[in-house]
Amino acid sequence: MLLSVIIVNYKVKNLLRNCLNSVEIAAKGIDTEIWVVDNHSNDGSVEMLHTEFPHVNVIANSENKGFSRANNQAIEKAKGEYLLLLNPDTEVSENTFQDCLKFSQSNSDCGGIGVKMVDKNGKFLAESKRGFPSFWTAFTRGTKLYKLFPKSVVFNQYYLGYMSEDKCHPTDVLAGAFIWLKKDIYDEVGGLDNSYFMYGEDIDLSYKIVNAGYQNYYLGTTTILHYKGESTNKRSVDYINRFYGAMNIFTKKYYPKTYPFYHLLIAIIKAYKKATLYLRLNLEKKH
Repeated sequence: MLLSVIIVNYKVKNLLRNCLNSVEIAAKGIDTEIWVVDNHSNDGSVEMLHTEFPHVNVIANSENKGFSRANNQAIEKAKGEYLLLLNPDTEVSENTFQDCLKFSQSNSDCGGIGVKMVDKNGKFLAESKRGFPSFWTAFTRGTKLYKLFPKSVVFNQYYLGYMSEDKCHPTDVLAGAFIWLKKDIYDEVGGLDNSYFMYGEDIDLSYKIVNAGYQNYYLGTTTILHYKGESTNKRSVDYINRFYGAMNIFTKKYYPKTYPFYHLLIAIIKAYKKATLYLRLNLEKKH
């Protein structure tokens, strides 16, 4: 088996169907198995899979186990030489798998691969390529300075805005919506950390890959569609707590000496986000 595609689904049945259709087209000529882990969607996703995609391996959880745990459930059973961790709200291009396979086989130092992602309107998604978090990148992202200087090496180190969207080059962070890597490397670095429920686990995995001596790459020559966050309500306190909680886990784990400073900055940004959300929701109610 050459490739194992792992998809964790949560209440996006129709998008999952489209995703699987695109995967099957991209997988032509490649010995591929597909695993879908459903995190207790209760929207007919599992029934749809059994009816329309009987050849797909399905793990139906009785509860929402989160992103990391659900992926690891399937990866433990996966037989492919390569893994692709793929979001259900994506559609890959016909040449995506061939491009990633060719690149990974041609670059001996390749750890993981991310690709160019665009939204349904064709707009480039900045999280396709990112730098590792630091106190400075957290500050420039949290204060939106990177938006004022989108192409700056100094002010946009998080989204690597100074690097071309359309070329291939080394990157730090692989976006969780699409991560291609060898299973041997995944196992070597310890894979996704189950401490993360959602968010941050892709940064953690990317960090471990680089620390193990490999190089992550961004392929700007391969584009996929990402509907982005269809199963997540970002206008909620729960989202804010999970996202910034993940940043706390990462900084405490990898930056123990400076963690208190990160914790303070994250707490300030988190409070600001909650206050802004509260005001916005109240204004909407009045109108």
